[in-house]
Amino acid sequence: MTAFGESAWVSDQFEVMLRTGPSTNNAIQLMVKSGSELEILEEDAESGYTRVMTGGGTEGWVLSRYLMREPGAREQLIALTQQLTSANAEGTSMGSQLGAIRGEYDAAQRRISELERENSDLQGEIAEIRRTAANTLAIDSQNKDLQQQLTDAEIQVNILEQENDELSGQSTRNWVITGALIMFAGVLVGLILPRMKWQRRSRYDSF
Repeated sequence: MTAFGESAWVSDQFEVMLRTGPSTNNAIQLMVKSGSELEILEEDAESGYTRVMTGGGTEGWVLSRYLMREPGAREQLIALTQQLTSANAEGTSMGSQLGAIRGEYDAAQRRISELERENSDLQGEIAEIRRTAANTLAIDSQNKDLQQQLTDAEIQVNILEQENDELSGQSTRNWVITGALIMFAGVLVGLILPRMKWQRRSRYDSF
């Protein structure tokens, strides 16, 4: 049983006449080429005709025995060829896309390797900077200690110089005092000796 609205194909062995009615007495509207797809509108089993509509919108009657429920072998071969060509094209396109993706992946892998090397180099530079900074801090600490020691030494030198100055002044005073005492003793001796001599003579004169 034919369902209206279904598709039918003209046999690939004939050119079918599309008539205005379901008999040979009706006028021919046009010749439908084999393999053409038609839309079934009505089927008259008694007359053996089927009312169809072409892809261009023309309605008419064709002999039912010239219609097939699926495309002819030629049309199927053409369709399969088109599908294969399209699949090959899509396969080529997909292969190209796959190649491009692989290229991008390889480039990304190379970039990752470069970044890892750069990161390793940066880590080494950071470690060297840290070592240099630690050495700088240690040297700065040593410089501060030496500066403090130098300051302490300068203070000791100043104290010793002051003590030396004081000792020098005291020694000078001692020498002055000693000299004065010697002079004073000399004066006393100068005064006492003549008296002692005079007393000694006087004692002798009394005898």
